Amino acid sequence: MKSLLSLLFVLAFLSCSQPTKKETPTDATPTSKIQRPIAADNGKFFDIQNSRYLYGGEDSIQHFDVSNLTLKENQFHYGIGREAFPALLAPEFITMEAADTIWADSTRFLVGSINGETKAYSVPDLTHHEIVNDSLGGKPVMAAYCILADLGAIYERDYNGRLLTFGLSGYTYFDANVWDGLDGFVFWDRETESLWWPLIGQAVSGPLEGVKLLEMDQQYWEDISWKKVKEKYPDVKVLASGQDFQRPTSWTKYNDVESITEQFRK
Repeated sequence: MKSLLSLLFVLAFLSCSQPTKKETPTDATPTSKIQRPIAADNGKFFDIQNSRYLYGGEDSIQHFDVSNLTLKENQFHYGIGREAFPALLAPEFITMEAADTIWADSTRFLVGSINGETKAYSVPDLTHHEIVNDSLGGKPVMAAYCILADLGAIYERDYNGRLLTFGLSGYTYFDANVWDGLDGFVFWDRETESLWWPLIGQAVSGPLEGVKLLEMDQQYWEDISWKKVKEKYPDVKVLASGQDFQRPTSWTKYNDVESITEQFRK
């Protein structure tokens, strides 16, 4: 009798502990895995003279024209302004020997090596900057890392002789069908003020809408530990920690982007 009661108890426990699959309505609005401030609910999207804009900062000239936005407004999060993060423009570097006094062997790095030059960007520093505009072996590049999506890569910045300089828009975006529904940061480029979403690898508004991000061929960069960096690249230049800079008030603008869109639009 005692054995029978024990068996019934176990069966009852198992039946109660089995999760019930919930049916999701096909017309439901996708939701992020973590609840974050929804930009549209906080007035970050607005109209000015028949054009749609996205808040970009306290100065009105910082707003983004998103009249041709290909993403959904209700899936943007935050909106802290486009100069909030120190996306570096002229990064400084230290030697491997100096860096070895700072970083543990297990620290993660993005490392690029081309034309005899090697540079390493620690993920902790990239988490702070998110974007580092740089050059590598004479090629303009961008090292970028998003902690929310755990997405890191090194990209090229040269589009048919037109160099793009990237920064953080102050927004993240999610799509339940992309990257497992994780939020990913949204870039902007200074030369055209287009917005880019790296989780799909392209510009999503502005003059360059549809133009692809140019991830550097993976034979030239890798995501490895500091221990591996030291073993493979003894002459590496390592991004110095704690950098900031005075945000520029003006920069080159491209009014004619046909040479970019013709070749690089997806």
